[in-house]
Amino acid sequence: MSETLDELIAAARDAASRAYAPYSSFHVGAALLLKNGDIVTGANVENASYGLTLCAETAAIAKIANEGWIGELAEVAIVGGRPDGDALIGSDPVNPCGRCRQILNEAAERSKTDILVHCASGDGKEIRTYRLSQLLPAAFGPKDLGLID
Repeated sequence: MSETLDELIAAARDAASRAYAPYSSFHVGAALLLKNGDIVTGANVENASYGLTLCAETAAIAKIANEGWIGELAEVAIVGGRPDGDALIGSDPVNPCGRCRQILNEAAERSKTDILVHCASGDGKEIRTYRLSQLLPAAFGPKDLGLID
């Protein structure tokens, strides 16, 4: 792994440690790499009304949008698993859900980048990397509304 990818995965794992997941006990962290090299994180935030739950990717994208950096996304790393002390348990990489793929696409189109999406297992032993276009082919976004080229 590259140093940047190691750093991105570590940031996502750290974010997952701060997840609020009292219902599923499944912690997810996301780390966004911006074009300038900054990393912004988010964690899942559950709600008793499940439909109001925020995924880690959504929380992180909201942070960059609120700072005016929506067009600066370069890559994202996602880590998830069940907490066990300071560790996460889980051997399968966590992929973004459909809603998060769409949320990521909005930022990716604004960034004019087919971003890399790094999906990591909770135990850190497996990482799969995709282009967002592989995870969300024929995506609908700002370009379809004529808002960007």
